Amino acid sequence: MIRPEGPQDAPAIATLITEAFLTAAHADGNEAEIVARLRAEGGLLLSLVSEGPNGIQGHIAASPCSVGGQTGWACIAPLAVDPAQQRSGIGTALIGAALAQLSRLSVGGVVIVGDPVYYGRFGFAADPAIFAPDIPPDYVLTRRCASTAAGALRFHAAFGLD
Repeated sequence: MIRPEGPQDAPAIATLITEAFLTAAHADGNEAEIVARLRAEGGLLLSLVSEGPNGIQGHIAASPCSVGGQTGWACIAPLAVDPAQQRSGIGTALIGAALAQLSRLSVGGVVIVGDPVYYGRFGFAADPAIFAPDIPPDYVLTRRCASTAAGALRFHAAFGLD
């Protein structure tokens, strides 16, 4: 079952994110803190959990970002699935639910920093017109909706990248 996070879910989400990114090569170790800061600063466009019989098994968050100074874009980050449940379709279901909800919000586009092979199946692709300093361009993936913006990608301040 996929549902919006509730206030009671914050500790379980933090634990899940930490465990999911523990061995990820691209992890900074601050992924759970980013979600906590987004939550505290009102920076979550969405925060969804996948709940199974044993509790929360997956989580996805999206926050506002801008491209070339144009607001109205969304950044999906992080996507976390319980390591014991990975490759079971939870991540796919969370991405599908998040994209559907973001579509209803009429965002100009969606950005993900991640594996182009994995996220390519959801319509994400590297776009040479959109870049993020210090991130390899092949991993800055976009899915345009209505925007033709180009330029530097700016994440929500909670990411601490400015």
